[in-house]
Amino acid sequence: MHSINHNNGNIITFVLGDISHEMLWKLLDLLYTLNLNINTVYSDNNFVYHNIIPANILTTGKKNTQKIERKHLIFRTRLKRLALKTICYSKSFEMHSIVVSLLINPLEFVYMLFFT
Repeated sequence: MHSINHNNGNIITFVLGDISHEMLWKLLDLLYTLNLNINTVYSDNNFVYHNIIPANILTTGKKNTQKIERKHLIFRTRLKRLALKTICYSKSFEMHSIVVSLLINPLEFVYMLFFT
């Protein structure tokens, strides 16, 4: 689960885990520590978001989630461990966490740090 800047598509924060209340709270805690002024949250129609995020800032629908879905496709293409039906798929959560972090950190955060 991760959050992106809707204007430029850069990843702001990410947590590894399923789409659950606990993971969403962890993601929101990370966002709150950054003191960002969040006016709108775009998401799919998952019940977790409706239970936690206030309705006045939550916008659902495929049109607004295209950037994050494209980000998922890039990750699955670059890292075969994210594709479930491949020989490279990580069954261990720790290994999955390490490999995904090794992909996201240099790809997103270092790029933003040095090239923006």
